[in-house]
Amino acid sequence: MRELKNHLYEQVARIGKAIASPKRLELIELLCQGEKSVETLAVQAEISVKLTSAHLKELRNAGLVETRRDGKYVLYRLASTSVADLWVNLRSEAEERLVDLQVALASIVDHSDDLEELDRAAILKKAKAGEVLILDVRPAEEFAAAHLPHARSLPLSELKKKLAALPKDTPVVAYCRGPFCLMARDAVKLLRNKGYRAFHLADGVAEWRAHGLPVEA
Repeated sequence: MRELKNHLYEQVARIGKAIASPKRLELIELLCQGEKSVETLAVQAEISVKLTSAHLKELRNAGLVETRRDGKYVLYRLASTSVADLWVNLRSEAEERLVDLQVALASIVDHSDDLEELDRAAILKKAKAGEVLILDVRPAEEFAAAHLPHARSLPLSELKKKLAALPKDTPVVAYCRGPFCLMARDAVKLLRNKGYRAFHLADGVAEWRAHGLPVEA
């Protein structure tokens, strides 16, 4: 009986071992945005293709990611949305327990706008009514895979040259991949410097979905 119990715990521990790596957690967060090639993941995670492949192999062995071949490329995706939920729940628990993480996150978001007090449902309602503009500053292919309702795609790399297309009389809510992503922070800084009323939504698609709210593709 003890041998069986040991085996059961060992199997569950395989998941813990697979995600017990900062880079593998980052790869999971990147795959929350949609299907990606090894090469794309390597660039976005800022590691070599060889190391990316090794991390993805560990995640695949644990059943957390799946693959398909598209011509000469191997594309990776999360095995299910429950893997994204696992990431969101794990990160949320870490935020609740770890002071160092709380301090680091506080340096990302500037809570200096009353729009910060709006909850997710209120933001969605205002966006539907045209009272706020939800701006997705991730790469366009991530927006195409999944995005928040009523969001407009304007990648951070294009934001500066396309500012004129944004109405100045409508508050802007910028979001990217989640609380650890810095693209929305940089977008808000740029928008505020140009006279826009803007704030940073810490949620990404995975967080939005984890809270039972709809996403669009």
